[in-house]
Amino acid sequence: MNERFEIPARLKTTSLVLMIIGLLVLGIGAFTLLNGAGATELSKTRFWIVLLHNSVFFLLMTVACVFIQAAASLAQGSWIVAYRRIPEAIGANVWIFGIITLVILFLIAYTFQVDGHNPIYHWATPHGDKILEGKHAFLSKGMFAGFTIVTIALWSFFGRKFRALSLAQESAPKNSTKIYWTTVKLSAIFLLVYALTQMSTTPWMWIMSIDAHWYSTMFSWYTFGSAFVSGMSLILLWVVYLKNQGNLELVNKEHVHDLGKWMFAFSIFWTYVWFCQYMLIWYSNIPEETTYFKIRQHGPYSMIWYSVFIINFIMPILILMSRPSKRNYFTVTFMAMTIIFGHWLDFYIMTMPGPMGANWHLGWYELGIFVGFVGVIMFTVSRTLASASLVPQNNVLLKEAVLHQS
Repeated sequence: MNERFEIPARLKTTSLVLMIIGLLVLGIGAFTLLNGAGATELSKTRFWIVLLHNSVFFLLMTVACVFIQAAASLAQGSWIVAYRRIPEAIGANVWIFGIITLVILFLIAYTFQVDGHNPIYHWATPHGDKILEGKHAFLSKGMFAGFTIVTIALWSFFGRKFRALSLAQESAPKNSTKIYWTTVKLSAIFLLVYALTQMSTTPWMWIMSIDAHWYSTMFSWYTFGSAFVSGMSLILLWVVYLKNQGNLELVNKEHVHDLGKWMFAFSIFWTYVWFCQYMLIWYSNIPEETTYFKIRQHGPYSMIWYSVFIINFIMPILILMSRPSKRNYFTVTFMAMTIIFGHWLDFYIMTMPGPMGANWHLGWYELGIFVGFVGVIMFTVSRTLASASLVPQNNVLLKEAVLHQS
């Protein structure tokens, strides 16, 4: 069965328009916020922190799709095989978002200064701050560059490698399992890499170090939960879209039900980590820890802070709990888009208060950059999907995928 996807003109046009909007907004932002006559420290900080927020969010969401492939391969799960080409296509484009993120992070850490200090990464210009100087062995430009380059390189390699192995399986001898077991072995290696990057170091450096005096041992798990459920929601959106285009004949409501269960389950997992982090800091009432939540819960970000909780927990638990809702295409599509936007807001709350304080914005620049990144992911993933069959032919678990019951 050789099922090919032809990119509809409407999808191509939409993605190009969204990317153009993003580039126009970026250009206008550079002209007004960064280099305009009235540019201030806050406007310059706004320009860079919005780019950091979006690039890191979309990168972690796409890498989560590589993690999903690896975890399913290691568990020998057949449930993903019917639509495996989708996370493969997303993961194969990690390198694009990786390069964008790398450039933005390096420009912020190495070039962005106002009056001799870095408003986003304060550790880059400590100026006698004893706490930051005490963390210099880890929070330094050299460590930042090293971890960032190695992390993005490894994520990009595995994202492209899993795609290449899956395509190679099509031309392998029938019933050959050599490539299958190679994928399993590489999946185990990737999970180790993922544990040492996404689940530990990179969220500390890229996001948590924005509030360099504050730290949480649960922060990496918190960002993982957010990225995972966003990645699973992104996969579901592509599954439903391709089904509506007449593709993915092997995918049925059993598979959609599975994706709905993952979205529901990891919304609860994210809430569990969110509550554990919040509850422990609230209960201990240590001033250097509670300041992180004071500006977010009781300060100018309180509306967004409570909205994030409602969107990412209350809505999934009320809407996705029942079995019929997880098998309804409209419901799961609506919730997938809601969850992605909700966790985009979650990353906004993680990044914006540290450098901007009470002077926050959620306007044309923030939404325009978000729209641009949406266009990039639509354009790149659709092109990758169209480059090969949507059915992973000759996959040893394909029969189990067809007979799958949720």
